[in-house]
Amino acid sequence: MRKTPTLDKKSQRVNEQIRVATVRVIGADGTQLGILATEDAMKEARKAGLDLVEVAPQGNPPVCRIMDYGKYKYQQKKRHHKGQTHQTKIKEIRVRPKTGNHDIATKVNHAREFITDKNKVIVTVIFRGREMAHQEEGRRVLNGVLDQLEDIAKVESPPKQHGRRMVCTLAPK
Repeated sequence: MRKTPTLDKKSQRVNEQIRVATVRVIGADGTQLGILATEDAMKEARKAGLDLVEVAPQGNPPVCRIMDYGKYKYQQKKRHHKGQTHQTKIKEIRVRPKTGNHDIATKVNHAREFITDKNKVIVTVIFRGREMAHQEEGRRVLNGVLDQLEDIAKVESPPKQHGRRMVCTLAPK
């Protein structure tokens, strides 16, 4: 006794891969053509310029449909990709009140990349030691970063002081 090979859900038998003697055929327009010999079903599919695709191999006899297999695979792939959405991540850039202008420009470019990838960005100014006495320097640096990113980002939460940190959250526009 010979077992029929099991199919995984990804692969379907098409045209010459269908090895059974008779199949139940559904036409290209969805009408039932009945139970036909596999050769006759293949002739019908070729006459229509389409493929014979096995859609229910577990049936007795297996159910085949006349369709454009390439178009069907394309629509399946498109439907699969439509369900995937972008997961928003939160990225962070850290600066200090004494950070140089070129270093800040580099960090702003990184933040720009994060925002164009639809991620949120937390801009953090970290104060150490005596820098806490000059918080206006930290606010100046933070406002400079916000000014450079205002064309592609909106401020989600305004700058707030959290201990030795000044934090602001940006989201894509």
